[in-house]
Amino acid sequence: MKIEAADVIKGLPTQFFSTLVRKVGKVAEAGHDIINLGQGNPDQPTPAHIVEAAQKAVADPLHHKYPPFQGRIELKEAVAEWYKNEFQVTLDPGREVAIVFGGKTGLIEVSQCLLNPGDICLVPDPGYPDYWSGVAMAGGRMSFMPLLKENQFLPDFSKIPSKELGKAKLMFLNYPNNPTATTAPLSFFENTVRFAKENNIVICHDFAYGKIGFDGQKPASFLQAEGAKEVGVEVYTLSKTYNMAGWRVGFVIGNEEVVRLINLLQDHLFVSLFGAVQMASAHALTASQDCVRELVGIYEKRRNVFFDGLRQIGWHAEPSQGSFFGWLPVPEGFTSVSLADYLLEHAHLVVAPGVGFGDHGEGYVRVGLLTTEQRLEEAVARIDALKLFR
Repeated sequence: MKIEAADVIKGLPTQFFSTLVRKVGKVAEAGHDIINLGQGNPDQPTPAHIVEAAQKAVADPLHHKYPPFQGRIELKEAVAEWYKNEFQVTLDPGREVAIVFGGKTGLIEVSQCLLNPGDICLVPDPGYPDYWSGVAMAGGRMSFMPLLKENQFLPDFSKIPSKELGKAKLMFLNYPNNPTATTAPLSFFENTVRFAKENNIVICHDFAYGKIGFDGQKPASFLQAEGAKEVGVEVYTLSKTYNMAGWRVGFVIGNEEVVRLINLLQDHLFVSLFGAVQMASAHALTASQDCVRELVGIYEKRRNVFFDGLRQIGWHAEPSQGSFFGWLPVPEGFTSVSLADYLLEHAHLVVAPGVGFGDHGEGYVRVGLLTTEQRLEEAVARIDALKLFR
């Protein structure tokens, strides 16, 4: 019997980074010491007090049963309290907070809830590839918004073709940005709200790195802009803020109708997260936030060590403003892929080619500051030994 894949599966974008993983695997199998800066997986453990809260909740028979379909109110209330404390944003826990299985799931579900086949979604280029996956699953089309250095890696809405703009229903944004590691001022989000109202476009802001800002600067939430909840939602995850990537806890927050649609879709897919995980997540949001400040301090020290080292060897790159990534211009004579291959082969160093994040990512590679300062110093030393900048 021949099994034929559905058209929606056939239409999924190719996973660019699966090729990178295979290349790295071959070098690792040869026994080389690899420094992997190509990933986005937090390297620190979940704080002990969150783990302890989960252990206590696991022992509670209440959580051995199905949780409420749309999530526990304790967690939704904790999200609302956290947003009020951190960003002075007021949320209705019952109507403006949807619990999702990690931020990635929320981002994909937004497209599934809002796009019909043929509808246009405005997508940043470079940007997180899973935006593409959600649009493809919904049968939508993408119109790419270039993120250029000369515009501080912010999209220029005036450059969106009018033909595309007239058919656009959804826009993805992401600051602090993956992969460019830049932040956006509140004034940009205020302009975004005006643009969305004028053009009847729903905004989905991916705020995965929302607590990771450097040099004393606190990243702005899209929801801080006046009128933001009228035009869109923000997707937040505990993965980066609390080193809870494997716990798969995220939220879609803001516009009441979009939240309702997310909950409706999930009613047909899931029975919410394991209750003990939800209660531990609520504890993470309402307990002391010292662990978050300490984590940001770790990333800032790593950023300083790495970028200072690059400057000393002649690789001139703008230090990251936020997130735990770095966005490095490719030296003359290389493409993003050829540089990544060269560093892997000759320095046993993994970086992510910028073109994997979109056509306008060409000319850059992304690094993840997800290893120790000592290993970052060693990475710089290995690059220096190749004499690429002499």
